[in-house]
Amino acid sequence: MSIASITSTAQGSATVLDGKALAKQIEQQLSTRVDAIKAKTGRTPSLATILVGDDPASATYVRMKGNACKRVGMDSIRVEMPSVTTTEELMAKIDELNNNPDVHGILLQHPVPEHIDERACFEQIDLAKDVDGVTCLGFGRMAMQQSAYGSCTPQGIMHLLEHNNIELAGKEAVVVGRSAILGKPMAMMLLNANCTVTVCHSRTQDLESHIKRADIVVGAVGVPELIKADWIKAGAVVIDAGFHPTDNGGVGDIELQGIESIASAYTPVPGGVGPMTINTLIRQTVDAAEKSAGLDNSAVS
Repeated sequence: MSIASITSTAQGSATVLDGKALAKQIEQQLSTRVDAIKAKTGRTPSLATILVGDDPASATYVRMKGNACKRVGMDSIRVEMPSVTTTEELMAKIDELNNNPDVHGILLQHPVPEHIDERACFEQIDLAKDVDGVTCLGFGRMAMQQSAYGSCTPQGIMHLLEHNNIELAGKEAVVVGRSAILGKPMAMMLLNANCTVTVCHSRTQDLESHIKRADIVVGAVGVPELIKADWIKAGAVVIDAGFHPTDNGGVGDIELQGIESIASAYTPVPGGVGPMTINTLIRQTVDAAEKSAGLDNSAVS
């Protein structure tokens, strides 16, 4: 089955933007691309993941990313460093990976221990290997619509919207959240897609009034169900980039109960945005490996 033939599930009147199904189909294409790289170069595309400290959630995320690499035939180099690692030691390790021709992408798992200058370490990643889209240079190039790897969660959201033929041009989008790797790049990507964009955050007054006028709502604030279902305008597209574990499996940043009778389309939690984040990381690593091999790299955005 081709990616184009995936159909979104409908519940009520709303379309479910099924990131899990789309990611699975993209992986089939990535496997073919990985085989082509191996055939031409004799090298296997490789993603290096750096985990500093022993945060269990971070370890889980790194393991999930390694499993995704395996599913498409890529190598995953797991670099584990102790929590006492200094900024200088971490930057030296990143330099080592920058200079390793067998490494095509570098992921520094966030967050790092508080004593480390995380931003300085992100900036140490070579732009050509910044497949997680965390450098200032990569952000600036993306914002100016130049070739760069976008931050994985917003880039995955854009791919999910595009696949489902969601009209963006001229629409009013409200992004709730302003983080460097989600809210801010999400706003720039939507702006580049000709949306009129409002960015809301913890100090926004009367958040409800902003949400109520939005054609597209992106919850990226990290607060469980902060955005209420009855704030959503009829027919809006609802994108929930949050995940908060609960006894019933988890909730996002948006109250989704009853959303199928309000929105025109929405991402479920889980199974919406999350799978597209990891999928984008893997896809952008394959893009980087193709570029390194001199193969067609038109997928870089």
